[in-house]
Amino acid sequence: QVQVVESGGGLVQAGGSLRLSCTASGLSFDGLAMGWFRQAPGKERERVSCISWSGRRFYADSVKGRFTISRDNAKNTLYLQMNSLKPEDTAMYYCAAKASRGSTCGAGDLGFNYWGQGTQVTVSS
Repeated sequence: QVQVVESGGGLVQAGGSLRLSCTASGLSFDGLAMGWFRQAPGKERERVSCISWSGRRFYADSVKGRFTISRDNAKNTLYLQMNSLKPEDTAMYYCAAKASRGSTCGAGDLGFNYWGQGTQVTVSS
């Protein structure tokens, strides 16, 4: 059984930084496209960033230049370094993985089969 777990969320002041981590049991991240998504209260879930199996990175316009996605396949861990945080970054952040080896990011959350329970990020002004 696959279990995806996020960690690293918390409360931070505007301008601060956080690093989210995502690990999984029962699933090797190697060769999979991985993504970070977020959902704020009353808003739709949006994709924040994605990294393909080959390491190609994609970012939402709202986080470009502030967030960095990375992966360590040896540790089976996905990261999201978040700098210069803004109150509008406040949301539940989710890690997700596609099921197909050699997968690319594609659009939105299409093809992301495995999801974590989320970690809350709150940015105070």
